[in-house]
Amino acid sequence: MAASTMKTPAALGFRMPAEWEPQAAVWLSWPHNLKTWPGHFRPIPAKFAEIVAVISRFEKVRINLAKPGQARAWSLINRAKADLSQVTLYNHPTNDAWCRDHGPIFVKHDRTGEVAITDWEHNAWGGKYPPYDKDNAIPPRIARALGLRRFVISRILEGGSIDVNGAGSLLTTEACLLNPNRNPSLSKAEIEQMLRDNLGVKQILWLGDGIVGDDTDGHIDDLSRFYRSDGIVTVVERRARDANHAVLQENLERLQRLRTPAGKKFKIVELPMPEPCFCEGQRLPASYANFLVINGAVLMPAFRQPRRDAQAAEILADCFPGREIIPIDCLELVWGLGTLHCISQQQPA
Repeated sequence: MAASTMKTPAALGFRMPAEWEPQAAVWLSWPHNLKTWPGHFRPIPAKFAEIVAVISRFEKVRINLAKPGQARAWSLINRAKADLSQVTLYNHPTNDAWCRDHGPIFVKHDRTGEVAITDWEHNAWGGKYPPYDKDNAIPPRIARALGLRRFVISRILEGGSIDVNGAGSLLTTEACLLNPNRNPSLSKAEIEQMLRDNLGVKQILWLGDGIVGDDTDGHIDDLSRFYRSDGIVTVVERRARDANHAVLQENLERLQRLRTPAGKKFKIVELPMPEPCFCEGQRLPASYANFLVINGAVLMPAFRQPRRDAQAAEILADCFPGREIIPIDCLELVWGLGTLHCISQQQPA
């Protein structure tokens, strides 16, 4: 389909749906870059296959993967007992596996039901991990494959840096969106307008910094997530000596001061942080907030900490009644500095 360059998505009546709204599919980009999990890549493809199998119980899974790697991936997905009728591989080469950030951000027109793609620039989190040309080509490839309208936006934005409630509010962080390695020529007000114009939101809610080990400059999906239009679940660190304590406490206080468009307080639910996770002496950005909401379920990262993992699953079950909470061991996955939300991108129905 031809790219749209005239009116903004919001002006045409599009908005970004909340993650808990009905989904047509979840997109993944199959892992192949050994540098993403240095020295520890071996278990990662099988872990992706496990995740594909879980999602396939609930909805379609669409995977970006260059043709030469497809046979091996399909074998692993089959071995993981996925519903193969729900899985499609697309010959879309990538540089890396973080589909949340290089994939399209989908928007939907409430009146007509049309689903479209917003195609933002991707610069690998401020130019940290070149090359990223193949990743940057994923949104137009998906638009062509699905025959969807594509809105080309010549600004940097990653899907993991924002979270929406589908009702006009968007959560993000100053550490990421105001970082000069993203859109240095834009003021805070201009960035807010950019989000309003292209994602159909009205209210921008700002938090501060991200957690230790997060190489994205503070993505919101490791910190705080909407679980309903007036509810936010946010990670907290109780131990005052922990490096994440002060940052997460400040974010919690900010959340408590925020108000809905109607002037009411948001319902804030506190989610524990896992015990610190390390690999080769490096602290990893392990967070229970990096969950993925799909049709009928919530996939929650687990870190082989039975008490903490169970506590987090219980809290998320209260946040998402009627959805199955499915913990997935992500201790090896997080060595790549991201987990379930980071590797996925939902396509609304």
